[in-house]
This record gives sequence, C-alpha cells and structure tokens, in this order.
Amino acid sequence: MGESLLVNFVYCHPVGHAVEALQYALGYRRADPDRRIGVVLNSATAVQLADWCDAIDDVYTVDIDVFEPPGPEVLAHVPAEWDWVVDDPRGHQAWQHQYFPGLKHYYELAAQHFRTTNGHTQVGAPAPSYRPRNPLRLALPQPARDWAAELLPDHDGPTIAVLPGGSAERWRYPSLASWQHVLEAFAQRWPQARFCLTGKHADDGRTSTGFTRAEFEALAEVAPHAVWAVDVPLAQQLAALQRCDMLLSPHSGFAFAAMAAGTPWLALAGNDWAEYYFNPGVPFHSVLPDLQRFPCYLLLGNTPDPVEDDGPRSPSMSAARIDADLPALLDGAALLLAGQDFDTAMRDHAARVHALFGGRTELMYSVDDLLVSYLPAPPER
Repeated sequence: MGESLLVNFVYCHPVGHAVEALQYALGYRRADPDRRIGVVLNSATAVQLADWCDAIDDVYTVDIDVFEPPGPEVLAHVPAEWDWVVDDPRGHQAWQHQYFPGLKHYYELAAQHFRTTNGHTQVGAPAPSYRPRNPLRLALPQPARDWAAELLPDHDGPTIAVLPGGSAERWRYPSLASWQHVLEAFAQRWPQARFCLTGKHADDGRTSTGFTRAEFEALAEVAPHAVWAVDVPLAQQLAALQRCDMLLSPHSGFAFAAMAAGTPWLALAGNDWAEYYFNPGVPFHSVLPDLQRFPCYLLLGNTPDPVEDDGPRSPSMSAARIDADLPALLDGAALLLAGQDFDTAMRDHAARVHALFGGRTELMYSVDDLLVSYLPAPPER
C-alpha cells in the first residue's frame, strides 16, 4: 500500500452526507490507486454504505451530537497516525458552528488527536491529490439483490419508486392528498406503471420517514401494482431501487444513495437546499419551484412560514405548488423513462438553476463543483 489518507467526514446524520463522504473517498482513490483510504463518519448516519464502496479500506464511526460538545474520548478508538487527514470543510465554517456547536468542538478535538506526516487539511485543498467527478456505484450484497428480484420481477411497464418524505417534520413534505393526486396523474399517464413504495419508520436514532404507515397504505390504494419496500434493511431498499426506472421524491439524502445505486432521480425540489449531489452517469431531473410564489432555498435559520394545506405546510411542498408543477413533474418523468443521458440532464439543470438564481454561481454549490462546469461559457465582450 502507498500513503494512508483519512477522510474525516463527520457532520449531521442524514444519509446523503455519508454518500458525500464516499464520493470524496473515491476521488482520492482515483488520484492514487495505491493509497489506503479510511473514512470517519457520524455513527448515526448510514455507515453501512461505506462497506459497499470499494474505494474505502477502513471505516470508523464516532458518537457525536452536533448540538452538544463531545467528550475528549470521542476519537480514542480511531488511529491517530496518518499520512494525510482531510476534513469536511463544514466542520470549519463559522456559520455552521452557530447552529452545530458540537461540530466545532469535534473538529477541534480532531486537530489535537491526529498526527500526520504530510498534512491535516480539508476536502478541496490543493493537496493531497484528488481526481473529481467519478461515477460512484455501490456494490450491494447479493442476498439483498436476490430479495429485490423476487419483490420486483420483470414487468411490462415502468417501475417508479416513491419516497414521499424524508426525516424532517411532516409539514415540510406534501400532504397525503397531494401525493395521491400526483400518483393518480402518473398512473393515468403510464397505465402499466408499477409503484414501489419505500421509506423507514424505525426510531433508531437514524433518519426515518415522516410519512405514517396509514398514509403509505392510502397511497397504495391509488397506486396500481403497488409494491412495498418500506421498513426493510437499507441494502434491500437500495437493491429494490436498482430494479426501478426512477425514484420520485422530495430532496432527501436517501435519493443520493439511490443514485449511488444507479437509480435515476426525479426530484420535487424545494425546502432548504437545491440539489447539490450529482452522480456521473446517473440521470436525474429536478422540478424547480417558483421562488416568488413558493419561497424556499433560504438556508438554515430562515425557514419560510408555513401555509395552510391540510394543516401547516412548507410553501414549496403545498398543494398549490404541486398543482402548478404537476405537468413539469410528469414531463420530467417522461425524460427519465425515455432514457435521457446524464450530460443532457446536467446541461438542462444547470441552465434552469442559473436562471432561478439570477446567475449567482455562488449559490450553485455542488459536490466536486460538478454543476457549474455544465454552465455555458459567458459571452465574450
């Protein structure tokens, strides 16, 4: 083995942040295939994803609450000596520290704990060497893939996975009535469609789905050929998604994992974050909201007031927004089901986001800066 490198990527626990860590580990591996690559993750995230990524040799977890300072022993079990340690840059951002004081203290402890021969730096620094924009593909266990093959045998028509909500408060996702309206429209457009419902209810300290079991059952009543991949292990959920033609969901870290499994993503975009993870070779389509009518993307601490829609509802997930963008959602699905390629999807998305943000590229953050690389060159003056 060559030099050792540790990706110290400890942040909040949603699944998507683990996928980010895998993507960066892959970039360091591709830059130097002889490296020994380790990764440190929040123990409450989907750490098993790292076991399915062949770019990673060693996986370590730490028990951390980002709102509370961890104890001095939090890193005691993680080897201290490495050639390189690269941190998640968010652990060093002052505005993140305002919301997550435990994160600040963790990275202060990490600076004391690790001893490096070449440097302790951050992802994105000029060194160590890094090759960006690599396709990430999870190698899921064979038993999970066998289970998925029985759940979803070959089907004469598209198979559409549906994740109706993530782990945030229920009011931040569409109402049951809105989701029923969406699935009815999809079933009318594609009468042979099969729907694979996915999500997780277990209260195990990790992310879960705020959509209740009763709501899932009500969705299944309007979704023809409904199949359940709810409350099964993550490997089985992702293996089921591998057999789907696309995933339909709001912004969710689980969708990042789905793309890492090779499943195209149709995003009902909104709430805090514009989509910022794109997996080369895996198409996607993000249906963007009208920011004037349905405010969102205001980042932490600036959540817009909810509107009334079967109770309080995030404006960008309201029935009015769903009705306004349902044609665009159906057209986005048609693009993915027709086999739109990744580069075309990226160019289309980059153009639409550029217009949405008024050309402010500083708002167009993406892993590996992939998004801005697809913007057209500015006209020469």
